[in-house]
Parts: sequence; structure tokens; C-alpha cells
Amino acid sequence: MTSFWTGERVRLRGIEPDDWTAFMRFAVDEEGLGDLIQPPRSAEEHRNWTRERATAGAGDGDRFQLAVEAVDSGEIVGAVGSHHADARAGWFEYGVTIGATHRHRGYASEAAVLLLRYMFSERRFHKCQARILAHNEPSLALHRRLGFVEEGRLRDHVFTAGRHHDLVLMGMLAEEFADKFADAQPAASVPAASGAAPSAGAAPSAG
Repeated sequence: MTSFWTGERVRLRGIEPDDWTAFMRFAVDEEGLGDLIQPPRSAEEHRNWTRERATAGAGDGDRFQLAVEAVDSGEIVGAVGSHHADARAGWFEYGVTIGATHRHRGYASEAAVLLLRYMFSERRFHKCQARILAHNEPSLALHRRLGFVEEGRLRDHVFTAGRHHDLVLMGMLAEEFADKFADAQPAASVPAASGAAPSAGAAPSAG
């Protein structure tokens, strides 16, 4: 039996209290990519955050955050999650981040595929959305490779690093994912979907 949450390179798992040092590094790495600038958070804040995530449970299955762990080393290399979901309209929004020292190894794309497979195949969502700052070319390129399509651009929508930036809206439909990643479906790894419709819930952003 192959775990639904394990690929060739990464394994998605719940966040543990000891992950706080990794998430503190990820916050610095995201700022280096030109993400929103926030006041520095203390080590104790990061400890409390991962402790809360570790005890919060998996939520309702539609909005959640998971650690991305390298299969070969067991090291946490990033995070991925669904941070907005509209069950009635059938769409969700997701995010993925990989630490600077672990990029360009295929971790982000595999983590994204594992999460998208769950949301489309098990939770039966119709569409995934991603919001990406226009100057973040690596993220834009990643999502184009995954099959996301640029659906719009909000001009001068985000203010960071002293100026306004465009925000690119990208989307992928369930059938587009199925066509591109037909081989990504696991063989007898989990029971068939129960047929329950997605339900709204609350969980933090994937970042």
C-alpha cells in the first residue's frame, strides 16, 4: 500500500511543534522572494504557532496546512495547504512554499500535485486558484508547468517594498488536472471517496 500523501520526493504530513525553526527560516526566505514585508516574529511566536497547528487537528478537510518533508532525508523542506475554500461554488485557493536551500529539486511541484489530487479527487472541488505577485517569476513558471492558466491581473494591487505590484490570478480546473496528471492517481492507496460534498471550514493560510 502506497501512502496517498507520499510521492517520489516528498511526503506531506501534519505540522509538529519541533518544526518551528524551519518555519522561521521559511518566513525569511519568502521575504527574500519579495513577499509581503512583516515585522520580525520572535522564536517564541514561532514555537506557539507550530504548537497550535500541531494540536488543532486536520480541520474539516477543505482548509488546512501541511509540512513538506523530503522522503530521502526526513527533513522538513517547505509547507503546502489550502487556505480558502468555497464549497458551494466549488473552488479553493492554495499556496506552497519551499525553503531557499531546498529549491529546484522538484519538491514544490510534487507537493502541489499531492495536494491538488486530494482536493480534486477526494474533496471533489472543481477549480483551484493561486494568487501570485507578478515579480515572482519562479512561482509563475512553476504554476505554468503544473498547467495553471493566467486568468487575470489586478494592477498595482499589492503594496510591498516601497511600491505597488500587480497580482496575477491563476487557475486550474479539475478536468485539466486529471488530463495532465492521470498517472498521479495512486494504485489502491486509499478507499474510494465517500461521496460527501465539500464543507466550509477554517484553517490558516499555507503561505
